Amino acid sequence: MAAAIEHRGPDGHGFYVGQRMGLAHVRLSIVDVEGGAQPLANEDGQIVISYNGEIYNHLELRRELESVGHVFRTRCDTEVVVHGYEEWGVDVLHRLNGQFAFAIYDRNSESLFIARDRFGVRPLFYAQQNGDLYFGSEIKAILASGEVHAALDRRGLDEVLSLWGARPPRTPFDGIASLEPGTYGIWKDGALWLRRYYELDFPEAPEEPVDVVEQLDELMLRSVGMRMRADVPVGAYVSGGLDSSITASLAATASPHSLRTFSISFDDPEFDESAHQREIASAVGSIHSVASIGQNSIAETFPEVLWHAETPLLRTAPVPMYHLAKLTKESGIKVVLTGEGADELFLGYDIFKEVSVRRFCMRRPESLYRQRLFDRLYPYLRQQGQGGGEFWRRSFLDAGSPNDPLFSHLPRFILSSRIRDFYTPAFRDALGGTDVVAELRASLPTRFFGWSPLNQAAYLEMTTLLSTYLLSSQGDRMAMAHGVEGRFPFLDHRLFEFAAALPTGSRLRGLREKEVLRRWASRILPKGIKGRGKQPYRAPDAPSFFAAGAPSWISDHLSADSLRRVGIFSPTSVEGLLRRCRAGLATGFRENQAIVGILSTQMWYDQFIRSTRNVAPLSTSTASVILGDGEPVLS
Repeated sequence: MAAAIEHRGPDGHGFYVGQRMGLAHVRLSIVDVEGGAQPLANEDGQIVISYNGEIYNHLELRRELESVGHVFRTRCDTEVVVHGYEEWGVDVLHRLNGQFAFAIYDRNSESLFIARDRFGVRPLFYAQQNGDLYFGSEIKAILASGEVHAALDRRGLDEVLSLWGARPPRTPFDGIASLEPGTYGIWKDGALWLRRYYELDFPEAPEEPVDVVEQLDELMLRSVGMRMRADVPVGAYVSGGLDSSITASLAATASPHSLRTFSISFDDPEFDESAHQREIASAVGSIHSVASIGQNSIAETFPEVLWHAETPLLRTAPVPMYHLAKLTKESGIKVVLTGEGADELFLGYDIFKEVSVRRFCMRRPESLYRQRLFDRLYPYLRQQGQGGGEFWRRSFLDAGSPNDPLFSHLPRFILSSRIRDFYTPAFRDALGGTDVVAELRASLPTRFFGWSPLNQAAYLEMTTLLSTYLLSSQGDRMAMAHGVEGRFPFLDHRLFEFAAALPTGSRLRGLREKEVLRRWASRILPKGIKGRGKQPYRAPDAPSFFAAGAPSWISDHLSADSLRRVGIFSPTSVEGLLRRCRAGLATGFRENQAIVGILSTQMWYDQFIRSTRNVAPLSTSTASVILGDGEPVLS
């Protein structure tokens, strides 16, 4: 099981072997490089942990625990979790500021305590089989146990293809669940009890504080400063936008080394932002490196990217992130700061502006003048020959009623769910009338209905895209494929709670996104950078798989025989889409998402369901630590 995810921890491995519990750990050494081997036990060996992540306030917690008598053997943050659990039990979770997934075996109570961080930065999957519990940071580890076998969960796959990602606890694998963000579980006597310890909330104030910029300044400086804590150099990703410019600028100031920054460039000028990235690197004085994505890069790497993602994809955007992490690791950096989370906290995405514009237009639906606001939101669509009055009406104004709690996201859900048109009748029947959008609507918490429309949209974005896709398929899996840890200053829970309590007008004023963040950023960024508008991160989709020299396996996976064998998509329906893709006519979002979704599903099914990838076990002779029931530490 550990060997299956060795890419996540290439710096060492260790084991705990007990009568009732086995734990394995592969280590990415960042804090206390020499002394932080895992699994790690307390003094008498009764509490044992296997842990992935970082606790940023571990120094403060260590001092607090030492003041009440706890004695530490290492400098690593892992041991803080162990002693914190001894002192506070499961309430230790409320004290942790970090990104984590861990399992603590408590031999005193013969129970297992598993937990995941508030926003779902780090993954934790589990399966229950014949009275036993199997878990791991990736599904590959669970499958490698030999006790849990891969099978398709049709409803999980339908969620992926409709919402971009399956909502925890569901996954596209039958019988394998994802622990929800902000949740912990207790396994005892053959039963798993789940509890939520953190809830997203938006207690919007009527007015912003007088000292709002000063408060934001303190939170940002503290958040970045804590995420610079490491015994190895910390780098930063720069995309060319405001968020990564902020993190890179603050990281450069806080770093004792010359900051290393990394970015992606594309041969296709439609997607390339390298000029802006170089400007930022120059402004912060970093040593900058670029991962270049050529015409064939996406298709050539797609199979390996899918293997690490462990889920079908609707976009190719994870592929460049895979190359970016590879470059980062090759440059000797294994920790990077990134700007994820800022758009969700400070209403930066176009979808938030879209909510306001749609509501504005619906008050006078006959007004073509009002509809021209969509031209300002999506100028690149007009450049591609799309957009315009009728297109805007169909895409946005007819997508749903403002009274629908999912109003903000219905255009996206409707667009993505059109891939269902390619299902075979048999697969559609097997779903039994499943409506994933209706299920999402029914699952909304009661407090959701007391929030403003923009805060409702922010909640949906964080729960249906941030944790399920951006932090997983595009984030954790691509970075950890190369043993690179991403850190996210904007996803400090204190910063989220600060932003969630602001009036929405402080975050989105008219069509100006991140208004208060921009106000604050004017203190630290050059004028040209701080004033730049939001540019969505995109990568080539359909053209990547149908250009000259495309790999032959693409046609193999999309052949009529292959489609019939898997049984999810109709060969007849897919053939029409393929003709348009090969002719270069598939330029819209719907067709691009459909072809990537169909191809990735076919490949995912072949990689995980129809076949298995054997992996040689890690050796006990080279383990950094071996623990057992008899004594605290064996070597």
